[in-house]
Amino acid sequence: METILIHFGAQQAFHIGDPSEIFAARRAATYLAKSLDFNDLRRAQLELVITEAGTNIIKHAQRGELLLRALTHEDNFGIEIIAIDNGPGISNINFQMEDGNSTTGTYGGGLGAMSRLSQEFDIYSNGQNGAALIMVIWADTIPAPDEQWKIGAVCLPMEGEEVCGDAWTVEVCDNSLTLLVADGLGHGPEAARASQAAVTAIATNPGKSPAALMDCAHKALYGTRGAAVAISKINEARSELKFAGVGNIAVSVFISAGRKHLLSHNGIVGSNLRKLQEINQAWEEDALLIAHSDGLGTRWDLDQYPGLAQAHPGLIAAILYRDFSRGRDDVTVIVVRDITEF
Repeated sequence: METILIHFGAQQAFHIGDPSEIFAARRAATYLAKSLDFNDLRRAQLELVITEAGTNIIKHAQRGELLLRALTHEDNFGIEIIAIDNGPGISNINFQMEDGNSTTGTYGGGLGAMSRLSQEFDIYSNGQNGAALIMVIWADTIPAPDEQWKIGAVCLPMEGEEVCGDAWTVEVCDNSLTLLVADGLGHGPEAARASQAAVTAIATNPGKSPAALMDCAHKALYGTRGAAVAISKINEARSELKFAGVGNIAVSVFISAGRKHLLSHNGIVGSNLRKLQEINQAWEEDALLIAHSDGLGTRWDLDQYPGLAQAHPGLIAAILYRDFSRGRDDVTVIVVRDITEF
């Protein structure tokens, strides 16, 4: 029984509105690639993808964002690039993916080039409200795709802060997945210390139930500011999800019966844990879980975005961040999809 921890960490966000900002994002990506021992070819591919993504934003939407972060898979490293904008969108994605097709009178190789240069690529646009792209370039061998889960995330500090007070992690063991999302009180280094202590609670207590993990987190957070914490454990074999939440982490599950909100209790993990209750929720094939900190507004509705619920979870997280981030706090959005056929 092997336990695998997945923790991508926070991203770097780069506003894109003119060519100099593309250069800043490319320089940061190059620095990150060197730190991960990318060879010259992979670094060149990464730089071209950043350039194409930023140039497309400026040409088609005038402004947008690029989000960068490092990925790890066993002994391999990668870099994920998410590009988002609020432009006119892409009305015919398949057509625009073909080289030579452009709506701005240019050569039109951008989307096709990004797809070819990336080892992982997906795009979402409903042809009206902007676009989102997700790309991954790996330093070495491309990892085999996970046959059980797809996970996407946006995790960003509040503007002006260097570290994010939110944190998250995933534990995968046999046919179960456990997700923890933590939001340290306030923001900055002390908030990050609290949320990271919650993440450590999962790493040091594998296989436990959400209620037991919450108790471990509560003890681990003594002496910190405390945090809001939500823990979800999906068991495929039993077609169920167990959940325990304290504080204002919002968690929704999408199954055939519709959207279900999972109830968290008031309190502060590490300080004032008033009530700890574990609840059960049905789970099924192709179900979707979305969890987010209070840096994201709650008035989002996936039905407003045709086809988004079937897109890569990273694109779902990116679109929700783009349209519902409050802009005055750290923000985290985690999306988990079960892709196993029961």
